[in-house]
Amino acid sequence: MKFSCTRSELQSAVSIAAKAASAKSPIPALEGILIETGLDSVKLTGYDLKKGIYTSIDATVTEPGSIVLGARIFGDIVRSLPEGTVTVHTEGNNAFINCENSDFSIIGTDAGDYPELPAIDAMSGVQIPQNLLSDIIRQTIFAVAENEARPIYTGELFEIEDGTLTVVAVDGYRLALRREPVEGMDGSHSFIVPGSALSDLEKLCGATDEPVAIGLGSKHISFTIGKTVLISRRLEGEFLNYKKTVPTSFHVEVRADRYFLQRTVERVSLIIDDKIKNPIRCIFGENEVRVVCATGLGKAEDTCIVEGNGGDLEIGFNNRYLLDALKVAPADEVNVCLNTGASPCVITPAEGEQNFLYMILPVRLKAE
Repeated sequence: MKFSCTRSELQSAVSIAAKAASAKSPIPALEGILIETGLDSVKLTGYDLKKGIYTSIDATVTEPGSIVLGARIFGDIVRSLPEGTVTVHTEGNNAFINCENSDFSIIGTDAGDYPELPAIDAMSGVQIPQNLLSDIIRQTIFAVAENEARPIYTGELFEIEDGTLTVVAVDGYRLALRREPVEGMDGSHSFIVPGSALSDLEKLCGATDEPVAIGLGSKHISFTIGKTVLISRRLEGEFLNYKKTVPTSFHVEVRADRYFLQRTVERVSLIIDDKIKNPIRCIFGENEVRVVCATGLGKAEDTCIVEGNGGDLEIGFNNRYLLDALKVAPADEVNVCLNTGASPCVITPAEGEQNFLYMILPVRLKAE
């Protein structure tokens, strides 16, 4: 195998494929990147048996072939090279990398040892702009469960119905929901995508309205972004019935400036650290929310002006859970909806389309 391409294009492709390469695997080839030449292009693939990413770049190919090179060492080498044309050629399992005055030789692995990526057996396409999909993931992924106690909640539910995409994440303490219109898929479909794959997908999406094409198979899902494709397994299991879980009527509803409320909570949270995780206490009065917290470090209190009367309802929150929602909510003004100090808090847009919803369970408060 022998090909030449620009260093910048090769570095970008290696970085993309390496996102799916395994950090440590009993199959050594999975710790590498599969490099395959085409007529005038090179395809680079990373795969950890759960998700795979492949991408292609233009190149001058003089000898066809393929090889697997260690993702870490190959990536480090390409990043260190000067700007210019990179030439990669192989002799057996040895790879030689040249750019300007820099020469490297590393040992690779036979491409025959690299497992095949799964095929999407039943394509059913929907398209969504890259910047919008990136926003949807960023505005929900914080609520994906981090532990494996209930594996189904380590992913996000995607539902497509009547031309609308609804994405839901839940971890047992909070729920995040985003809803947007989409094109290209008829009927109703639902699937669950692992959070780790969505984290990589968010990084692959650019700040552009160029589309991401979603392909749905019986066991896998694919996301195509230009010349890059991410393939992930689908999580199987019963996801939370969010339509029955989220309250629809409330005794208290106040309107707040999202940023001002966020800054109020952030200031009070300064006396909370990893060792001292006391909840914040929110008292919803007439046209104000008083936020209080007391820890072993001291006491903090601040007030945010709102519209509405909370009737002095008092409720406690994990400060991080509340901040996670306020930081990403795609609206300047939000409604904070409550029933009692022991029931969930729901945050929705104050006006316009109801395209997001965040639900946060309260924390039991001790008497002051």
